[in-house]
Amino acid sequence: GKDYESQSAGVKILNNADHTLKGNQFKESIEDYENMFSGAREQTGAITSVESVEVRKEKYADMVNHFYNLVTDFYEWGWGQSFHFAPRWINETFKESLLRAEYHLANRLELRPGQKVLDLGCGVGGPMRNIARFSGANIEGITINHYQVIVGNKYNASWGLENQCKSNQGDFQKLPWADNHFDACYQIEATCHSPDRVETFTGVNRVLKPGGLFAGYDWVVTDKYNPDNKNHVRIKEGIEVGNGLPTLATPEHICECL
Repeated sequence: GKDYESQSAGVKILNNADHTLKGNQFKESIEDYENMFSGAREQTGAITSVESVEVRKEKYADMVNHFYNLVTDFYEWGWGQSFHFAPRWINETFKESLLRAEYHLANRLELRPGQKVLDLGCGVGGPMRNIARFSGANIEGITINHYQVIVGNKYNASWGLENQCKSNQGDFQKLPWADNHFDACYQIEATCHSPDRVETFTGVNRVLKPGGLFAGYDWVVTDKYNPDNKNHVRIKEGIEVGNGLPTLATPEHICECL
């Protein structure tokens, strides 16, 4: 975003008035996060054990909060306000590819002006604002990270979208809204952080109105993944420790949870 467009913007990383961590709290956050991935990058397979995965599932809230306290500024500086990947066509810019992926979700959900929509795991709200402008829908986002809420709502106001977009702090395993509240819901590379997707999707179903649609993009391992192949395991574990994930799932598992 604009806060990170200048060449000197790097000095703001983990060093700005909005950040909820100060001083030694960053070190404490790093240490706790690393403890949840004990042995990662030192011994292939160390964080794939049932015991290791269960630690991260039990402490998922701390894990995800630590992760985004530490990486949000870096993501925004190097990536922009939309923290996700997208297929990219020849002659298409990086930003254009992100917008196309977001607009595709809006179209699949048939979003229209005035609808109430939930962004599950909204980050600093890049997709929320783009989809709101594109569709005219009113979008509320939820993120477990307080710093992202502060930054996201600051951007909502600067874009003139404070009456159309709102970021809320909360746990998408325990959605705070009443039953049948939203017309649609989407998630973009967010439920990969979930310790229990059945619980996540049950909550989404509860807050959606009858006939409401849910769509999203997620990180998965394909059927080509071989748990006996050390290089496959190394790559998978690198993604998990580098992105604050309990463990990567298969598309089949996600569909079963749905």
